[in-house]
Amino acid sequence: MTDHEEPNWDFKDRDIAILCELSDDPQLSSRELTDVLETKYDIDVSHVTVSESIRRMRDEGVFREAIIPNEEYYIFAMFEFKFNPENFADGWRDAMEFIQQDKHTLFFFLSDGEYQWKTIMMFRNREEVSRWIHDCYKKHGDVIANLRNTAVHNVLKFRTDSEIYEDLREETDN
Repeated sequence: MTDHEEPNWDFKDRDIAILCELSDDPQLSSRELTDVLETKYDIDVSHVTVSESIRRMRDEGVFREAIIPNEEYYIFAMFEFKFNPENFADGWRDAMEFIQQDKHTLFFFLSDGEYQWKTIMMFRNREEVSRWIHDCYKKHGDVIANLRNTAVHNVLKFRTDSEIYEDLREETDN
């Protein structure tokens, strides 16, 4: 499974329940999950089945595991990259890989409207943000016409709610 392929998965109630519970507590063991599935969802399976289901969903790319540090350790910034069309064809790939592979990049995406790259990035302090922008312009300024930086203050929510997986249950019921 590559990062860009859509997972091919037929969700069972068990799978959705596992995703819900792991979203609430990613540290649950398969034995603990087995107990929760039985008491909360009336799903009777062995811990081996739970473990195998988790492994298969991970391998298929149904979910990704990531270590995300506590937001108190970092400041966040959103960058929006506008392009210089004159040099875009020659330098876009190097610039994209520079941003995508950078250790500060948490989330990298394209947006509608005016075609732009956008990132959510993590830094230890504002000085690192300024240094990163400076280095980015030095290396890829011929491709980037403007880099807009928005400081993200007071992160109020930084997690996935387990209820989001209920949408999968609704889709599989249809």
